[in-house]
Amino acid sequence: MVHVLSSRTLLRPTDPERSRAFYGGRLGLAVHREFGTGPERGTVYFLGGGFLEVSGRSDTPPSPALQLWLQVEDVAVAHEELMAKGVEIVRPPVKEPWGLIEMWIEDPDGTRIVLVEVPADHPLRYRPGI
Repeated sequence: MVHVLSSRTLLRPTDPERSRAFYGGRLGLAVHREFGTGPERGTVYFLGGGFLEVSGRSDTPPSPALQLWLQVEDVAVAHEELMAKGVEIVRPPVKEPWGLIEMWIEDPDGTRIVLVEVPADHPLRYRPGI
């Protein structure tokens, strides 16, 4: 078995400066560390229990199969804050049939980001008998 000590998702954006402005400025993610120099330097952001590394450059955007799932405390508050910062909302907050409240946005390369609120009564928070 692999003993994982830490993990991160790696993004190779088409425009690293634009992506850093989005993740650090518009989403307001805190920086864990930075490395290298120049426009393709690496920036690693905190994502709750994980990390997001934006580094290097790609000639093509990431696959649409790649999506980020970010749990937030209150999706309605996140919705208002992101709208005020000019972030395009792909889909406003909606309570899904499975009970989570989800809102969708996209990064500058079109990577879908799902902001999720887990309501207090959802089984992810409480599982009777366990």
